[in-house]
Amino acid sequence: MVTPNEQALRQGGSPPEGDDLEAWEAAQEAAKLLSTLSRELTPTRVAMAGAVLLLLVTMTLSGWYWVLPRDAVTVETQYMQRGGHLMMSEIHNDGSRDITDVELLIEFQTVDGTVLDAMSLALKRMEAHSSISGDDLEMMVIGHTVWDTYRIVVEVQYTDYSGSFQQASWTHEVGYWSQEIFNDKAERHIWPFN
Repeated sequence: MVTPNEQALRQGGSPPEGDDLEAWEAAQEAAKLLSTLSRELTPTRVAMAGAVLLLLVTMTLSGWYWVLPRDAVTVETQYMQRGGHLMMSEIHNDGSRDITDVELLIEFQTVDGTVLDAMSLALKRMEAHSSISGDDLEMMVIGHTVWDTYRIVVEVQYTDYSGSFQQASWTHEVGYWSQEIFNDKAERHIWPFN
């Protein structure tokens, strides 16, 4: 229900008796501003403003992913016991810049460090947002029991977008389970923080 003072504010005119003139004028200005805003703010405009805000947030995030110089190298290795020891690997460059002089070495070792087999890959250049797998990164080791514990040693080295040499190494013990997947992430370098 509208009070008499609110009705007087909507209709304009003079202030009711006993009210302060300055307070009444301020209330009149506020009522005019509110009336103007209610005409200008429509559901369509609110929806459009929300869409523009979402677009700005999306552009900011995609700028980080596609534009900001960074490197993000991951080596994924899958180990399975299938009539022997099967290893399949894939190297990912999820960074926004190419990496060069990439060398990947994966060794299958006994727990005392004896190398039973190895696979490697050498690339002159690996493009940004790409991954590589294939026959060079698949290895089947036959003739060793699946009941023992072994180690998979993964080593990667490359030159990042700024020309700095990077290398990383990881060791995983296998043999407890018939199938395991390892995702090894090299240290990330993001411009201008590196």
